[in-house]
Amino acid sequence: MPINERLETIKRHLAGNQEKSVAQEVKSSIPKKRQDLLKWNGWGYKDSKFLLNSKLNQLEFSGDRYPIGNKVLPNFKTWVENVFGIDLSLHYSPQDKIKDEDIPKPIINEQFLEEFKELGIDFTLDPQDRLFRAHGHTMREIFILRASNFDRVPDIVIWPSCHDDVMSIVQLAVKYNVAIIPYGGGTSVSGAVECPPSETRMIISLDTSQMNKILWVNKDNSTALIEAGIIGQDLERELAKFGLCTGHEPDSCEFSSLGGWVATRASGMKKNIYGNIEDMVVHIKMVTPQGEVQKNCQVPRISSGPDIHQFILGSEGTLGVITEVIIRVRPVPPCSKYGSIVFPSFEPGVECLREVVRQQLKPASMRLMDNLQFTFGHALKPEASSVITSLMDHLKKFYVTQVKGFDVHKMCVVTLLMEGTKQDVENLEKRIYNIASNYGGMAAGEDNGKRGYMLTYVIAYIRDLGLDYGVVSESFETSVPWDRVTDLCRNVKDRIQREVRNHGIQFPAFASCRVTQSYDVGACVYFYFAFGYHGLSDPVHTYESIETAARDEIIASGGSISHHHGVGKLRKRWLQQTVSNVGINMLRAVKESVDPLNIFANGNLLE
Repeated sequence: MPINERLETIKRHLAGNQEKSVAQEVKSSIPKKRQDLLKWNGWGYKDSKFLLNSKLNQLEFSGDRYPIGNKVLPNFKTWVENVFGIDLSLHYSPQDKIKDEDIPKPIINEQFLEEFKELGIDFTLDPQDRLFRAHGHTMREIFILRASNFDRVPDIVIWPSCHDDVMSIVQLAVKYNVAIIPYGGGTSVSGAVECPPSETRMIISLDTSQMNKILWVNKDNSTALIEAGIIGQDLERELAKFGLCTGHEPDSCEFSSLGGWVATRASGMKKNIYGNIEDMVVHIKMVTPQGEVQKNCQVPRISSGPDIHQFILGSEGTLGVITEVIIRVRPVPPCSKYGSIVFPSFEPGVECLREVVRQQLKPASMRLMDNLQFTFGHALKPEASSVITSLMDHLKKFYVTQVKGFDVHKMCVVTLLMEGTKQDVENLEKRIYNIASNYGGMAAGEDNGKRGYMLTYVIAYIRDLGLDYGVVSESFETSVPWDRVTDLCRNVKDRIQREVRNHGIQFPAFASCRVTQSYDVGACVYFYFAFGYHGLSDPVHTYESIETAARDEIIASGGSISHHHGVGKLRKRWLQQTVSNVGINMLRAVKESVDPLNIFANGNLLE
């Protein structure tokens, strides 16, 4: 039988084992007009935010989307005022919504637009739609939205609905020399979707959100073919109908897209079991200015020279548009259990995490918070629902501090999530707690672990609260070998405080960290950094100067340029020393070969 006939036979066989999904059944949680549901100048949903309850003079969290929703946080106001030295009676209102006439006028390539309209693909020139896709979520971008405006925004927003639509759009863009910036969930914290101010060509914001279908699921192979624009929470909801999941839960999974995960080499909170995005990907289809790129088979591994997937993973929209991904899926675990462990200080917590890894134990998530984050998490605890609950909390604190002798100014906490069969979870829990006891750790209950895990989703909302009261804040991450974890954490926090003093900031900064991912050879460390900017003429520049110094300190202490946030425009100054001159030339050669006209002109990665 000729090779082509054999390939067709294999394809028909695979199709027979696939359970088709119905496109109409996939209802996106994020509408096409995202600004109808999401904040235009802040993080997340419009109905979800921290605010001051003027009647009680306490902070609360609005809405019912999260566990702390519609609850008063009795300790949070005092914590905020003490840490940042601010008065929450002084409110800094952001500017009103930017008027249509104040948004930069679009640059229109009339020839492109005339021929594009014949394709029948949805698009808009609406100023607010264009502005909404002109930014991600770095502190600088959100600060600009609240105080001024962008010099350059996309000129048109286009919503392709399938791979073939993207092919047609890219071909026309090449024909008429029009720039394209792919837009997935818009959660970038690297400046990746910002328009370069110097770009004089028409810029398309190619919004992939309508490419959100699960095209097929193959349970025999534990794979699914999924369009790249699907949002994380929608992907998990739809796969659950098949009894499956990806297990990929980045902090942004409510809003970020599958294509964005691939383009930035993303990582999720449960990577210990399910892997990082590069471990889940089986096959990628991408449209470039030179045409479609993909492998000709869907196998678990292939020795075929350098892996072309590695050109796509982490390419950050510089080479093309990711349209479809075949991803590994797994059965939804029958049992999930949270847990937490309190340690007398940070160092034994790190040693415990390393020992858990050495013994090849794999909790779905295992994260160590330093003392500042521990007290911060406690400050976010809602008011006790009953006298009994309040009494139990008091007794627990008494036992930890008075009986065990833990110093409240040094103690740290590990939050755990364990998944698998009931027996596997019970065995894993027992072994981890036994290891923890060898390092002075003490089990702190399932509720604390669950609350700590769920708070991950509301932490990003705190920056908006800070900006309302004159505080700038941001998070950034790195990966580092195990023998450098504690030194790096100490060095970076010390460097931040020195830089804060050097910039004349009156109150010490909030600088904390947590170890969020564990590997055989090292860990991911996440930093949170904030300060009050009263009296500063340019808080954005001041912040960026301090963060740059912190990033220099990270690299000097043996850390990486990034663990999962990518490079974008924000960190590309460090890319050459990270991958070498030859490495930069290799990246540049791929870019020039695939995209000689620089159609994908977002300016990420390369200077």
